[in-house]
Amino acid sequence: MPSQKHAAKTKTPDRSASGLIDESQIVAPPTVHESMPNPEKLLLETEDAPKITDRLNIFPFDWRVETPRLMEIYENSRDPGWSPSQLPWDTLDPDSFTLDQRYAIAYWWSLLSVFDASGPAVFARAMIHAYEVHEEDAIRKCFFSVTRDEMNHEEVCGKAINKMTPNGPLGYEPQTLLGKLARNNVEWLYHNGARYWNGYKKAVEYYPMPILFSSFLFGEVASSTLFHSMYESTDIPVFKEAFRNIGRDEGRHLSFCLALLKEILPRLGDEDKSIITKQFRAGFVFLSGILYEPPGEFWQLPETFLPAQRLLEEKAREAGFGVLTLEKRRENWRTAVIRLKSVVEPYGIKFPALPEIDVDGEDVDFDADKIVPIF
Repeated sequence: MPSQKHAAKTKTPDRSASGLIDESQIVAPPTVHESMPNPEKLLLETEDAPKITDRLNIFPFDWRVETPRLMEIYENSRDPGWSPSQLPWDTLDPDSFTLDQRYAIAYWWSLLSVFDASGPAVFARAMIHAYEVHEEDAIRKCFFSVTRDEMNHEEVCGKAINKMTPNGPLGYEPQTLLGKLARNNVEWLYHNGARYWNGYKKAVEYYPMPILFSSFLFGEVASSTLFHSMYESTDIPVFKEAFRNIGRDEGRHLSFCLALLKEILPRLGDEDKSIITKQFRAGFVFLSGILYEPPGEFWQLPETFLPAQRLLEEKAREAGFGVLTLEKRRENWRTAVIRLKSVVEPYGIKFPALPEIDVDGEDVDFDADKIVPIF
């Protein structure tokens, strides 16, 4: 407890009636320098700071730019030009749909959420990792921009699901058989999504940035294909507008990946190129869950899953929601993959065999514990 003497020294000075402070009560600061320190003398007495030896640490910072094109794309992305809350949600009347149509549309958005609503966490993790390994400023900023966009996409998923099934996708009790099948499917989808997240957390620190970006490129090619098709096929105004905006975002993300990979692919060694081939196969397996139908290499699903999903897709199409037929999805997926193949093969990267969609290539192993692709 301070002494009375000390308390007297630190009390608030009295003010006179005129508002001026009595100078006799002003306490001097604890240290008064007669002269400024000599910088030359200080420099001789400095000590070196401890070295930062952690393998992954965001310090020290720097703001170098090695890929100016990335900064140009980032500058153009500062204002995405849309907001999920400003979409015409007032035009969506859930009561104009049957219960099963509502369950089916909410189910598709729940399926999308495994990929798109996980985007903010996935790209935020990549952004943090870019800081930890001291990537150039342009790469960190690109990841920030994509994370922001993905948060908008997640918001659309949530709004759509809860408009059609309040407290969805799991916090409500379906009233029809198809609705119960939908909820069971969503539980299985989220089980597999959790497995993907565990694998991604390991992979993001295991692989160098070129391999991460090549995996992201696969996802961006897939997503831009999907949203363009959904935009063209959907009759419901608010969803059509959402797909248009999300598709534009994904096209910008694709530009990020292409701009960087054109710089780094020519410098890759054979080992990294081989890993990229494997990751492309992993990307196909994971992303086919939304672009096509989920192959068994990664997806753990019961026998009822695909028959139930096909019923739900047909019910959504009946309601004017643009879920493509399986054959059309296969055709779109193949077109997107061949497009990607034409981008990377000139750099000596072999493309994996994708027999599910009749694409020839290398036979490669699949490792579910190191899966990187993101949508």
